[in-house]
Amino acid sequence: MVSLPLFHIAWALGTNDERHACDKFFLDVFGAQTGYEVSISPDTTASGTDREESLMVVGNTMLIPIAPLGDGEKIGSNIGDMLRDHAIPGKWIGIALKVDDVQAADKWLSSLGFHPWYRPGFESIYFVLPRDETLGMRIEILKVSLPNDPRPKPGWNADWWRDHHPLGIEGLQSIGVSCDNLQQARDFFEGKLGWGEIAQRSLPAEGANCASFLGGDFVIEAMEPTSKDSPVAAHRRDCQGMYCLTFKVRSAKAAADYLRQKGLSLVGDTATRFAIDPDQAFSRLLYFTEHEVPGYPPVGSMIPGWEPSRSFIPDVEAAS
Repeated sequence: MVSLPLFHIAWALGTNDERHACDKFFLDVFGAQTGYEVSISPDTTASGTDREESLMVVGNTMLIPIAPLGDGEKIGSNIGDMLRDHAIPGKWIGIALKVDDVQAADKWLSSLGFHPWYRPGFESIYFVLPRDETLGMRIEILKVSLPNDPRPKPGWNADWWRDHHPLGIEGLQSIGVSCDNLQQARDFFEGKLGWGEIAQRSLPAEGANCASFLGGDFVIEAMEPTSKDSPVAAHRRDCQGMYCLTFKVRSAKAAADYLRQKGLSLVGDTATRFAIDPDQAFSRLLYFTEHEVPGYPPVGSMIPGWEPSRSFIPDVEAAS
């Protein structure tokens, strides 16, 4: 099975004021730790910086809200236009996966019919698979570590969020992705990327049947609409790609009580799976559950102590 560590999850905000408010939300509600900030200054403006972003970590999951700024505010800026396109309710940018050899990853993915896109000057660092080739979920393939990422540092303790923060987050359980049908998802995630199917289940409240795939240290939960007017069907029609994140928590009741004390409204069933009202979570769905899903691996990350040998990309030349 092809196994790649999840490095980060990103989404766009329309303005930098919104991004600052989103950062504050994660700091205040989730106890996020900021590892690094990309910000506009005279020095970075001269080098063409086109956005501002904070690299925020919750447990072992890095979350990056991004807003266009500087050169990114110009129409025609590649990054700026991409961020504006993604800064709509319910639409995420996508995920970044860590590799040791960008060119090996390029050969493998190109052999499968993908068309990697490189930003000029960053060819040895990362490339992106376009959304129209990835069920609407932008996938970034990244070699380097990001500045001041706390997760690989000695003494890093992701269990603090489980043991000491009121949300009691044990880790990221799954990344929901809307799709036309489950066969489409199987053909892509398992057939193309080699991520084995590990579970199936139904989520009636969201009008979805699901098939789940293991990509290394993360689970993709493909969500097929069960009706044309279900929330998942609307997302597939209007946004595509990532639909939600679901965090495993120690106690659903404790997490729900804490969120309500913060003045947040909840949607869903707190006894099974519930989310912060998207209107209070910057138009994204952030779910919580205390229940394990049969077939899912324990939540966790390969990033702390990561070594290249722990991930696997097929050797295209050897296979041919």
